[in-house]
Amino acid sequence: MTKCTTPAEVVPAAIVEEAWQQVGASFERFCLTAGIATLAGMMEADATRLCGVRYGRDDGKDGHRWGRTKGQLGFHGGKVALERPRVRARDGGELPLPSWEAAMAEDWLGKWALNLMLINVSTRKFGRAVRLPEGDVPAQDGAGLSKSAASRRFVALSAERMKEWMASDLSQLDLLVIQIDGIHIEEDLMLLGAVGVDGAGGKHSLGVIEGATENATVAQALLDNLIERGLDPKVCRLFIIDGAKALTKAIRKTFGRHTPIQRCQVHKARNILERLPKPLHASVRRVLRQAWELDDADKAERLIRNLARRLEQQAPGIAASILEGLDEILTVIRLGLPAELRRSLACTNIIENMMGTVRRVCRNVKRWQDASMALRWTSAAMLEAAKGFRRLKAYKQLSALRTALAAHQAKHATDTAVEPTAKAA
Repeated sequence: MTKCTTPAEVVPAAIVEEAWQQVGASFERFCLTAGIATLAGMMEADATRLCGVRYGRDDGKDGHRWGRTKGQLGFHGGKVALERPRVRARDGGELPLPSWEAAMAEDWLGKWALNLMLINVSTRKFGRAVRLPEGDVPAQDGAGLSKSAASRRFVALSAERMKEWMASDLSQLDLLVIQIDGIHIEEDLMLLGAVGVDGAGGKHSLGVIEGATENATVAQALLDNLIERGLDPKVCRLFIIDGAKALTKAIRKTFGRHTPIQRCQVHKARNILERLPKPLHASVRRVLRQAWELDDADKAERLIRNLARRLEQQAPGIAASILEGLDEILTVIRLGLPAELRRSLACTNIIENMMGTVRRVCRNVKRWQDASMALRWTSAAMLEAAKGFRRLKAYKQLSALRTALAAHQAKHATDTAVEPTAKAA
């Protein structure tokens, strides 16, 4: 096939039959030829409906034929040329062909570019990824397979989807858990993202925001965005973070000073072990695991304090690090959650897995131009990761978390109401 244009006068069935005879040479060429022939037949049928049969005298029709024109249609990430009839209204102006409008409605080219770049196909290899190397479907000038064309489509579609996602309504989500974590893009560029878990165990990518560091101002901006989109700050939820004090400060300022916050036990154990000599790793890890598996928070706290006391002589700095943030390390135990649910909610694995997808998607980027570029790529990667989200492993026990959060909120609401009276007395 030397040309990708198909005149409508040729009977589509004959074109398909001729292409089928050559299907052994190229199945891709057969699919393209059959598709164009079918579309040509549909456009001719639309023209007949609007104008009547060719050379007829149907004065009651809405329009009349006005020659032909060339157009381009998306195919395998690029464009192929074909001819289509033109129809003009009796009173002037062009009448659209429904079949052509439907074929052009979907942004196939943008979706191809977005999908391939999310699976790490570079823009330089975009043409090879969407067309067979034998060249049965030629890529003419303006086919849209160049690296710059693919990049422009990715920018446009990823920006559109990010804008839609960051303005989506959160009021209908029954969120019980919110995890927040950051990912460093460059030395002076960091992105802070949030993931939520609803009452049925479903996971949701909530939002992302840029900043220079993981400070309280950036965290506050992210929380403000979630609230503007419908997240009720009066509802008690469990927040899970990696231990950054700026996150704790912003969460307590926004959702109340008694909001339950769980620090990631995996991060805590890793930070402790990295500062200890290797001979102590096994014993310290065993004590920490034993404490976190206990159902009694007071016993777990005593066990960790005894560990810190034993390490005061060998590693006094580590002893202080073990006790730092002890209350937040044991939050899931204090809430009285079942053991399986505690294991799922005692760490930031959910958002860490999502950040792993972000790193994989963004590894082809060699130079970050600005923060908006980082936001577009990260948003696209977070939405890509959300496609693979599975329900929380211990989702059947989330009713226990809902009950515990309600009891926690009621208890501290009572304490807050009693406190001013006690001071006045």
